Amino acid sequence: MGGPLDGRVLPVLLGATGQPPKTYEVPVPGEDGEAPTVLVYRRVQAGATRRLGLPKGWRYEYDPEGRPGGGLKWPWSRPGA
Repeated sequence: MGGPLDGRVLPVLLGATGQPPKTYEVPVPGEDGEAPTVLVYRRVQAGATRRLGLPKGWRYEYDPEGRPGGGLKWPWSRPGA
């Protein structure tokens, strides 16, 4: 496999703040002895309100580069740590 999910809907757990995670990783088992792959999806805004521009909701888009990330960013952290 190696492409995005085709219209499948998966439940997403909310964090402590009530927001969905910025990235969502979907493990896909390998076929016929191949190594398993991980598909990465990034959270994007689904729409915005007219007056204030507040997000109406979220959806996930497939990230073909597939780099996991989206965790906490501390100013004293080294890049790639």
